[in-house]
Amino acid sequence: MDTNARLWTRLQAAVPRGVSVLLPVFAASAENAEIRDVEGHRYIDFAGGIGVLNIGHRHPRVLAAVQQQLQAITHACFQVMPYEPYVQLAERLNELAPGTAPKKTIFLTTGAEAIENAIKIARYATGRPGVIAFGGAFHGRTMMALAVTGKMNPYKTGFGPFPGDVYHVPFPGEYRGGSTAATMGAIEELFHSSIAPDRVAAVILEPVQGEGGFNVAPFDFLREIRTLCDRHGILMIADEIQTGFGRTGRMFAVEHAGVVPDLITTAKSLAGGFPLSAVTGRADLMDTVPPGGLGGTYAGNPVACAAALAVLDVMRDEDILGRAEKLGARVRERLVAMHQRFGCIGEVRGLGAMLAIELVRDRATREPAPDLARKTVLKAAELGLVILSCGLHANVIRVLVPLTAPLELTDEGMSILELALESASA
Repeated sequence: MDTNARLWTRLQAAVPRGVSVLLPVFAASAENAEIRDVEGHRYIDFAGGIGVLNIGHRHPRVLAAVQQQLQAITHACFQVMPYEPYVQLAERLNELAPGTAPKKTIFLTTGAEAIENAIKIARYATGRPGVIAFGGAFHGRTMMALAVTGKMNPYKTGFGPFPGDVYHVPFPGEYRGGSTAATMGAIEELFHSSIAPDRVAAVILEPVQGEGGFNVAPFDFLREIRTLCDRHGILMIADEIQTGFGRTGRMFAVEHAGVVPDLITTAKSLAGGFPLSAVTGRADLMDTVPPGGLGGTYAGNPVACAAALAVLDVMRDEDILGRAEKLGARVRERLVAMHQRFGCIGEVRGLGAMLAIELVRDRATREPAPDLARKTVLKAAELGLVILSCGLHANVIRVLVPLTAPLELTDEGMSILELALESASA
């Protein structure tokens, strides 16, 4: 096997620079919350493939389900000749989604596809064009997903124009001066200045912003959005692509607020590392689109569906939601202690095991410190920890450790993070 340096040279020659790569090291194997590179170096994984591995790398039950499915059929295209794993998984998600109304689910391949299809369904079901989204949001890299994304650099710059009838309002992130009242006021102003409410198909939001910096939507805000949508016949779309499947201590993050969205988009940890996404929604809405209006050649691949069914079994049988609460409490305790030690940490925030620290140059002014965040991430990698930054200003460090990680391994990773921050801020 080649070395990291030689593989990095090959990568630079073969892959366009638009595909940003965090670390010049190459993964060779992984198990649960640990990765080894091609040279045998060990890393604790606090990235989880960007929130994809809530039940860890290569969970034995997922591997067994995939192996069994590989012996049966790997592709048929569900629209040509359907297969049971798709139907079985749809039944499971319909049961798990919040609310008592009957549900239906469509499967796709990526999170961006789920966003695109949720908006298609919302527009068709309502007969309206408008979509309201939020500053700091990240919903994917396809054109409609980029249109509702609320972060320019590096995602949107130079790629426009984007699909129209999309309107952004500030997200109620309290650390940066936002509030539920301010955001709801901005929506009302939007109704007076830019688009009438009876022309709005959907409001799309992340219950906890992922790429935007792990900003938690206040629960009263989620409830007010639900009320506003009901008042005007607008559909509420919850983007649970990063928050779903136990990351926040609930199956879906909106459950913390007791809110029932009309449509939920999922992906990432749904299938334990295999490419699969979904839109789950009220059956009456999902059925408005006529036959042929939804689908995709690879959508709902049988191998990925088998993996996802195993993921749901693991979540049930291994009390992943309980583990998320315990792990989240452990990580938060360590982050709070770091906040007390380091003046460069402006805030510790998050929900359940979806936690982050915002790095600032000065706590009083709250000026973002993106250079410090990048130095910390790179130093952590040198010390054997893979961790990611995020945020509108790239100054937030987020923890996405697999929920199956042993507490001792998690503690080891948190100690490395502390050492990396100490070194980077010296």
